[in-house]
Amino acid sequence: MIRIRPAEKKDASLVAAISRETFYDTFAAYNTKADMDKFLSEQFSEEILMQQVGLPGFFHYLACDNDETAGYIFLKQGSDAGTGAVQPLEIARLYARKSFIGQGVGRLLMQQALQHAAENGNDILWLGVWEKNQHAIGFYQAFGFEKFSEHDFILGDDVQRDWLMKRSV
Repeated sequence: MIRIRPAEKKDASLVAAISRETFYDTFAAYNTKADMDKFLSEQFSEEILMQQVGLPGFFHYLACDNDETAGYIFLKQGSDAGTGAVQPLEIARLYARKSFIGQGVGRLLMQQALQHAAENGNDILWLGVWEKNQHAIGFYQAFGFEKFSEHDFILGDDVQRDWLMKRSV
């Protein structure tokens, strides 16, 4: 049975490892090795995540299946990309490990984000998703997210486009 728990400082290396693993599994086939290596080292280093996990306004929740971590979600309080929200909450990352895709991990993590937002007075939940990741876009649309804008996403040295999607809480 999968349960959700808040991540602690001691979980930072685990969050970094899952970030690298899931990002690589999802996007390596669409990007060069050099761009992937650069992005992973810049964005998912243990040092960076050690600084983020547990910071005020940064919330990490782990999805656990017994002793195995199935994925995680990273929420940022107050982050806004032109949503027009008074109290926005960004889903900065929602990652499920490959072996757990299709087992409800993403759904449970999204439900955690919605619960967190409701309990903390957020009015908008928003995120960025690669425009070519139709599986993820469909998942977010199923939860009521709608595209409201686009922005550049730099992966290594490659400029890509992300859709910005939001929903009311």
